[in-house]
Amino acid sequence: KEMNQFCILAAILGTLATLALAQPPQTEPTSPPPMPPKHEMMPRMGTPVVEHAICVLYPTQGNQVHGTVTLEALEKGVRVVMDVQGLAPGKHGFHVHEFGDCSAPDAASAGGHFNPQHKPHGAPTDEQRHAGDLGNLTADASGNAHLEWTDPVMTLRGPHSIIGHSVVLHAKEDDLKSQPSGESGPRVACGVIGIAKTP
Repeated sequence: KEMNQFCILAAILGTLATLALAQPPQTEPTSPPPMPPKHEMMPRMGTPVVEHAICVLYPTQGNQVHGTVTLEALEKGVRVVMDVQGLAPGKHGFHVHEFGDCSAPDAASAGGHFNPQHKPHGAPTDEQRHAGDLGNLTADASGNAHLEWTDPVMTLRGPHSIIGHSVVLHAKEDDLKSQPSGESGPRVACGVIGIAKTP
């Protein structure tokens, strides 16, 4: 009888040992991964695709020049439509300038020509030109001017976008060759380029 009890006990111990060996090894509990910074949890907004832009020109001190410039992104450039009043008859240089700041009385706050690729000043049809080189606007005997031009260099998108920069209109003709800005004289009007509502 004692032998039977011993055998039963041995069998129970053997079974328990087998079960213990069959259990997966216990692992240390791991801490949850740290939360990302708050700004990384926010959804990222996509960059808007700009199709249209507008610039309203205001006169600098002592001038009466005013007008609008509308811009439309096309497959091969930007279409520029410009209407200006209050000019002296003749040709007037105009350009996209570096800063969107027309606050100075003479618009000097707009900086120089927008030239992100550091090229020489030239005509809008030149291969080597500033991104902001737009040539001349011709005013009639009444001081009114209208221009339509598709510019192959300017863009409303990407790192060289003209959005947020300014358009500056000058008192004199741009000779399209003198460095760094074509000797086009004082600034008679200035406006900041902004995104426009799609028609």
